Amino acid sequence: MPQSESETMHRGRELAFERRMSDQESLMWNIEKDPWLNPSGALLTILDQPPDFDLMLAKIRYGLTRLPRLRERVVPGLGRLSPPVWATDADFDLDYHLRRLCLPQPGSMRQLLDLVTRLYEEPYDRTRPLWLFYCIEGLPDGQGALFVKQHHSVADGVGALRMAEVYTDLERDCAPPPAVDLERVIADALAAEQGELLEAGADTSDSILDTATRTVTHNLRRQAGILLRSAGGITELAAHPTRLVPAVGGASEQIRSALDTAGGGRKIDAGAPLWTKRSRRRHLEVLELSLENAKAAAKSMNGSVNDLFVTGAALGAVAYHAERGVPIRAINMTFVVSTRSDKAMGGNSFTPVPVQIPCGDADLTVEDRFHQIQTLVAERRASVKGRGALSAIAGVVNLLPTSVSTRVARQQAAKVDLATSNIRGAPMQTYIAGSAVVAGIPLGPVAGTAANLTTISQNGRMNMGLLVDPIAVADPAGLARNIDAAFTSLLAAGGVVR
Repeated sequence: MPQSESETMHRGRELAFERRMSDQESLMWNIEKDPWLNPSGALLTILDQPPDFDLMLAKIRYGLTRLPRLRERVVPGLGRLSPPVWATDADFDLDYHLRRLCLPQPGSMRQLLDLVTRLYEEPYDRTRPLWLFYCIEGLPDGQGALFVKQHHSVADGVGALRMAEVYTDLERDCAPPPAVDLERVIADALAAEQGELLEAGADTSDSILDTATRTVTHNLRRQAGILLRSAGGITELAAHPTRLVPAVGGASEQIRSALDTAGGGRKIDAGAPLWTKRSRRRHLEVLELSLENAKAAAKSMNGSVNDLFVTGAALGAVAYHAERGVPIRAINMTFVVSTRSDKAMGGNSFTPVPVQIPCGDADLTVEDRFHQIQTLVAERRASVKGRGALSAIAGVVNLLPTSVSTRVARQQAAKVDLATSNIRGAPMQTYIAGSAVVAGIPLGPVAGTAANLTTISQNGRMNMGLLVDPIAVADPAGLARNIDAAFTSLLAAGGVVR
């Protein structure tokens, strides 16, 4: 029997997940204990009609056989000596993770954005698998929505979109997936993984000596020089605990130095003067741009769509300050570089890259600004080595007490005005549980910065989510308007009328 296009897509994109968290994933897991630093993302998908909930339930149930990470919880290692591992949740409850909501009347887009922002802010139950899906009804014009919330330690933006293929179709009317005995799948996984968990150093053994032995053995293989340089260093600290304080102090200074100089050998100084305060609160605005127009304008200026995207974000931040009569000398931004080399790799493989953009020269044209930022971004991208600076220091940060690591992370995040991320989505029309995808609005992590602008390019559109700390940026709608106007100016500079 011939396969549909959707079946072919699903069968051809297997992902592999590691049993143990990487140091980078462990860092995101640890710092999330401070809600100001929530590193996780989410995706709000607008649909032309509410998804068929029973079909969605069947698709997720089947998807759980393909993506074991979604039925796994986090099991800590012994203390801070090794990263946590992923283990099947013996009490997995699909009804907890897949939920159905309806907006109250009148069901406006603003109501929807405020609802998903509140859902985004709610902390995870850290004893369960780290994801939640919400099917939402009651939108204007009979539309529906799917809100997907997933902890960043599960996957980055690229990984999350690949995982979404298990419930995404290329046709509206597709056959339901095969029936699944989920209880049997979980029972089999529990029986098969016990030896793996012990070998990985998970703190599940009745014998602490057994767990400690496996943990130290793993660390000697994993990062011989990072874990206090040697197993002997651990023993020495255990024998002389008073030496822990200066060791921690020295490590935190090393981290500060590494993060401070990540911007090309220069210290990252304070940028946007209006955005100095921080909180755990969030506010969501949305923007949209024609992908064809963005490509045409960027090409005419000998650049890329990402150059245009980052430049629009920077010019919008400058315009926000100018509109309020506040001069700004520089804007501190980050952009994300994927370090993924294996297309079958699940989880996370990315690094945030800082870039400081000067804003003082008022005589530069919009095209001049475009080329200036294009050059700065290219230089910073070229400086990324291996898996990036964040991965390089994550192993050290994870050894520090949570209060120390979160304090250092807050201090560094406070120097970033605007984080950006550009994710490539499906170029064709897609469907979810019988409903056509109209737009996908990403919620990129603010994580102690002032705001995050993330875009997903899909089906001819660039859909953008501007997630803002409203204590830092007092007028989120104004910033969205400024960024939108900046994109209009960039298109015009590239000879494109919006």
